[in-house]
Amino acid sequence: MQPYFYLALAIILEIIGSSMLKSSAGFTKLIPSIGAVAGIGAAFYFLSLSLQNIPLSMAYAIWSGVGTALTALVGIMIWKENISIYSVVGIIMIIGGVIVLNMKAAPH
Repeated sequence: MQPYFYLALAIILEIIGSSMLKSSAGFTKLIPSIGAVAGIGAAFYFLSLSLQNIPLSMAYAIWSGVGTALTALVGIMIWKENISIYSVVGIIMIIGGVIVLNMKAAPH
């Protein structure tokens, strides 16, 4: 169960890092820039820990798919980005793709 905790932590830190990246205004603001680098760096560290027990294809699919979907939701909720039916369909397809990939994943 610990590898999945590391993976969840990597996803959360990647979302925080991405949000700080948006706040950094192209790395022109110091504190958000430090937050972006630290968040994304920590996300990769915890992703690497999860890869010790989770196959790369499964971990990366979960990390990128869930991270993308949640980052889109953060963009909508915090940054007031527009949402369209295409956005909703795209997020659903990403989540569906992660599910399909994990259904046929090799046992570990």
